[in-house]
Amino acid sequence: MSRRRIVTIDGPAGVGKSTVSRMTAVELGFTYLDTGAMYRTVGFYMSEQGVALDDRAGIAARIAEVEMELLPAADENSDTRVILCGRDVSGEIRTQEMSMVASQVSSIPAVRAFLTEMQRRYGEKENIVAEGRDMGTVVFPMAAWKFFLDASPEVRTRRRFDQLEERGDLVDFDNLLAQTLERDYQDSHRDIAPLVPAGDAVIISTDAVDAAGVTAQIINRVLGNSF
Repeated sequence: MSRRRIVTIDGPAGVGKSTVSRMTAVELGFTYLDTGAMYRTVGFYMSEQGVALDDRAGIAARIAEVEMELLPAADENSDTRVILCGRDVSGEIRTQEMSMVASQVSSIPAVRAFLTEMQRRYGEKENIVAEGRDMGTVVFPMAAWKFFLDASPEVRTRRRFDQLEERGDLVDFDNLLAQTLERDYQDSHRDIAPLVPAGDAVIISTDAVDAAGVTAQIINRVLGNSF
């Protein structure tokens, strides 16, 4: 299998994938593919339509209705914009509730097939940084550069807690930690594309390293192993 000019950055919730992926894309001049936003958007759409998130058949029957477009963020500190059926839902999908919803719908085969195909279309032109949970294992196994970020649940929860507080959301740390652990379990124990590092991925701990430091490690490896 020939390698493709794609960087994959996988890892659990709250590990800093989005920030690092945006910074990496800017440094390399690549396009940033925020796959987490795609799963959030599907969950958001189904919730709005009144489809129960445990109704796999119902979701599978309506997944083709999801018309989604990802637009570049304004800068490296902003999230990818998401247009759902002509409506900007960028802010509405960035809640902790939608994070848990994304984990639920990501275990549904029809959703994964639908979004995997969409993600691969984005990757056909190469030169992308793809962030998610199965980018290096399932979606882009041919990627030239694969990374898996990890950190303790407590550190990841603290980062998410600070982020939500900065936005003005009222959150309880213990409840947020419980949600983090629950999502970790869901993501790593699902039957389809469980959260695991690709066999050839570089694993980077972000416990004691900030986003700039992690990005620098990734950039050094990419440029040191370019083709």
